[in-house]
Amino acid sequence: MKHSDQLGAVFRQAVQLCRAVKASALVLMAEQRFNWQQLRGLADGTPLVVAADTEEILRDVGTLLPAIAIGMADAPVYDRIGQALIKAVAHEMLVPGAAVVVIYCGLEPDEVDSISVVDLGDHLGRLSVRDLRRLETSVPLDTLQTVVALGLEIGREGREGKPVGALFVVGDTRKVLASSHPTGFDPVKGYNRKERNLKIQKVREGIKEIAQMDGAIIVAPDGTVEAAARYIDASASDINLTKGLGSRHWTGAAITRNTKAIAVVVSESSGTVRIFHGGELVMRIEPFRRAMVWRDFDSEPSEEPRPRADRPSKETPS
Repeated sequence: MKHSDQLGAVFRQAVQLCRAVKASALVLMAEQRFNWQQLRGLADGTPLVVAADTEEILRDVGTLLPAIAIGMADAPVYDRIGQALIKAVAHEMLVPGAAVVVIYCGLEPDEVDSISVVDLGDHLGRLSVRDLRRLETSVPLDTLQTVVALGLEIGREGREGKPVGALFVVGDTRKVLASSHPTGFDPVKGYNRKERNLKIQKVREGIKEIAQMDGAIIVAPDGTVEAAARYIDASASDINLTKGLGSRHWTGAAITRNTKAIAVVVSESSGTVRIFHGGELVMRIEPFRRAMVWRDFDSEPSEEPRPRADRPSKETPS
């Protein structure tokens, strides 16, 4: 399939930007099939990575270019970009700490029209492939990516215009449940496992509401939410964390020191997602942007008194 003139123009600008900022790669968020051979030629030596949600696009790319399956077709574009970057680093297609340029459909669906420069050092913190592999020993990478993507959505969007924090504890479920107790009503109790699996979009939307409640959300290795609103019974003594981190972060560090679980913590103040393993902070991921809040146009008349017509105001030149 031949690429459009607009894609060609955006693509050339992105390649120039890659050189200007010394980016290590160009990432194309593909919503449709393109002439991959032509795009590789336009990249002119710049490493190109394709990220897509559909198997059709991935099969079409084949072995011509490195390709990543995002698996979040219904998620906002910025969360899909974050997921693509995490997976690309995990599969050693991108270098941790480097800058990358991302082109995507930001304004119109199926029309590549937007370019972003992402510093992986800022966005993913001190993420390394070794860290991801170590984390995968206790929690499957796809489950971890699902929970992290959900955390980024919560951190970026908040709820009803307000910032929201959250704590997810993933893996080693039996021991985590034994090291916690319910804070009160468990909102996921009574649902079957399919109705509690985070890999289903409808379930993720429901969990966003539950995240506002006090307590931790316990997630099994397969992505099933086993319990919510749980108080963690784990001591944080002798744990060293950066000053300013709140109780969720200390709790996340504590439970991962006492179990083989991984904690994914969303900061209420900044939306930053932090991952704890073995009692230590191993990864920090920044949301791309906070949710936009629209304000109604203020049509009420100003309460400031107007100057009388028979005399000039103080601002009127005499």
